[in-house]
Amino acid sequence: MGIDTERDIEANLQIGPTDQGMVRLFIDAGSLEIPMDFEPEEAIEIAEEIRAAAQAAQQAGGKKRR
Repeated sequence: MGIDTERDIEANLQIGPTDQGMVRLFIDAGSLEIPMDFEPEEAIEIAEEIRAAAQAAQQAGGKKRR
C-alpha cells in the first residue's frame, strides 16, 4: 500500500490555528480522529509541498473525479 493506492475511505479535513499558536490539521474519518499540530513554519513548508504536488498532478493530466 502506497501513496498511489486508491482507497474507499471518506474523511474530512479541517485546518486552523490553535490557541497555542500552532496550526492544526484535523482529520475525521468516522470513528477515527487525528489531530496533527505544526509550528507555523512547518505548516508553510507543508503548504508549499501540497502546492508543488498539485502543480505536478496538473502537468501529469490530473484525474478529474465526478
